[in-house]
Amino acid sequence: MIRALIATLALVVIALSCAASAAAEDFYAGKQLTLIVGAGPGGGYDLQARVVARHLGRFIPGNPTVIVQNIPSRIAAANNMFSTVAKDGTVIALLQRGVLLAKLIYPSGVRYEIEKFHWLGSLNSETAVSLAWHTARVRSTKDLFDKELIVGGITGVDPETTPRLYNSLIGTKFKVVNGYNSTAAIALAVERGEVEGIADWSWSSLKAVRPQWLAEKKATLLLQGALKNEPELGHLPNALDFIKNDADRKVLELHFTQKTAARPLIAPPEVPPERVALLRAAFEALARDPAFLAEAQQAKLEFDFVPGPEIDKVVAQIAATAPEIAERYARAFSPDGK
Repeated sequence: MIRALIATLALVVIALSCAASAAAEDFYAGKQLTLIVGAGPGGGYDLQARVVARHLGRFIPGNPTVIVQNIPSRIAAANNMFSTVAKDGTVIALLQRGVLLAKLIYPSGVRYEIEKFHWLGSLNSETAVSLAWHTARVRSTKDLFDKELIVGGITGVDPETTPRLYNSLIGTKFKVVNGYNSTAAIALAVERGEVEGIADWSWSSLKAVRPQWLAEKKATLLLQGALKNEPELGHLPNALDFIKNDADRKVLELHFTQKTAARPLIAPPEVPPERVALLRAAFEALARDPAFLAEAQQAKLEFDFVPGPEIDKVVAQIAATAPEIAERYARAFSPDGK
């Protein structure tokens, strides 16, 4: 009787699972899927999202139409995803990686918990570069420690947070001018002479958005920032090379950990798990699709998809940051950096 009962229960579980899967596959038929981009138009996140939107629906059962909506503030976008949007799987988001650590710097503005999002994957892991325009006084890595470099910033995002962290931890002399809503806007400001450079721009975005800067030697690369060096950047120094003690190294490594989930894709809390599974599978299939990859190559956009389970590990690692490291990280952004 016990064996019969176990067998019956197993069949019920299988039947319920199959029913849930079938319901999930039917759910998206005739629906619209909104892809929120937590960045302004014209930058790397936005360009990638629009290529994704043109292809993603083919890999979701029911083939929903995918539209893109920009919310330039990365914290506002994450807050919106956590508490406001529909939690049925019809709204997903491509967020800026800074959302992973924002609570340590801006605790009063962050109204989300990273552990409660469904992490669908990441379009890239990333390496940052710091650069100066060819007319700037800063012309080498060494100059960063001796001369002021005026760079454009986006409040609370890597172009602002990274140079502030570098100033605190390794002694650079970046002066950050905030007020821009995308790296594309900062690039225009550099060309107009409003600022002299960018302290943190994704290497892949620089190549996609301003390849002529490199080809025509209009910009000088000064530093790279990531847990591992980018082979394409040759012997360009890593900011980690200038760290002087283990405590500061752990702080900068924490900052760079988010770059392993550089273009994270999320669904809000409470989305049914079978729909989350469909969305994760859709992104993994998209990453292998020849038509999608061909358009990305034509647009000079790089995709190096990181699956959802790998991003889960990054999120868990950040969530488990030791209190003393989290406190030191937050202090690095105070006016005196102490």
